[in-house]
Amino acid sequence: MVAVDGPAGSGKSSVSRAAARELGFDYQDSGAAYRALAWNALEHGVDTEDADAVLASLDDFDYRIGTDPDDYFVRVGGTDVTQAIREPRVTGVVSAIARIPAVRERLVELFRRVIEASDRPGIITEGRDITTVVAPDADVRILLTASEEARMARRSAETPEHSARAVAEQLSSRDAQDSRVVDFMNAADGVTTIDSTNLDFDQTVSAVVDLVRTSRVE
Repeated sequence: MVAVDGPAGSGKSSVSRAAARELGFDYQDSGAAYRALAWNALEHGVDTEDADAVLASLDDFDYRIGTDPDDYFVRVGGTDVTQAIREPRVTGVVSAIARIPAVRERLVELFRRVIEASDRPGIITEGRDITTVVAPDADVRILLTASEEARMARRSAETPEHSARAVAEQLSSRDAQDSRVVDFMNAADGVTTIDSTNLDFDQTVSAVVDLVRTSRVE
C-alpha cells in the first residue's frame, strides 16, 4: 500500500496513476469520491452547505471507481461521471462538502474498502489526508509537493482557457479551504517528501517508483 498526499496542483493524481501503471499496482483517486458526492448532491438538489443533508445523501450514494490505471472510471448509480465531476460547478462546491467531518469519516471507510479489495501486488491511493488519516500504516507514505509557482504553472497548462490570475486564485482558495480540515503541506512523521519543483513529469514518476521499489526491497 502506497499513500500519496499533497496540495492542489502538485500532480498527485497524474503521477500516482502513472506510477501505479509502471509498478503493476491499482490506483485510487480519493478526491474523485468527494467530487462524485458533490455531483450527486447537485443533481438531486441537495444544499451543499447543509451538512445534515449532504450526510443523508450518502445513504443511497452508489459509487464505483475503476482502480485499473489503464481503465479508470467513476460511476454514480450506473452513470459515468468521470468527466462530469471535473466541471466548474462541482469544483465550486467540493471543498465545502469535504470539510464536513461526518462525511469525511464515511468516505474514509469507503477508501479503506477499496484498498482492501485490491487484488494486485499493491495499490497507490492519493488524496489530501491519505498519509495521516486514511492509511497511516501504509508501507510507503509520500508527500508530493512543489512550489506555488510551479503548481500554478502546471495547472495553467492544464486549463489554458483560464487566466494565470484565475488559476492562482483557485489554487490559493482550494489550499485555504482544505487546510481548515487537514495539514497537507507538511510531512508527518514517517512520510517522505518528494519536491517536484525542479522535476518534470517523468522524473517525478520515477522518484515515486524508485522510492516504492527501494522500500519493498528493505
